[in-house]
Amino acid sequence: MDLPKYAEHNAIVLGVSLDTIDSHKDFCAKQGLNFKLLADVGGKVAATYGSLTNLGLVKFAARHTFLIDPQGRIAKSYTSVNPATHSNELLAALLQLQPSQSARP
Repeated sequence: MDLPKYAEHNAIVLGVSLDTIDSHKDFCAKQGLNFKLLADVGGKVAATYGSLTNLGLVKFAARHTFLIDPQGRIAKSYTSVNPATHSNELLAALLQLQPSQSARP
């Protein structure tokens, strides 16, 4: 994952899942993930973002991405992603949201 590139832009990567904290620990260890996962066991966060999905009797958080600006507003949302290119797409969107280097004091 491109976490150092996100850190260069002062961006935080956070995942949300309906699974428990313990299952997140196991999942992150198996997948080699090193970003935080929020245990949204009640589905409140997923529902708020329109990402709560029902598959028969099973509920899960859909794999959506939300780029949230420093004011806490959704700047861009992605409800269909290609994992092979998604990180580059997000990094490009971050660059567009940030002031240019020449405009900084």
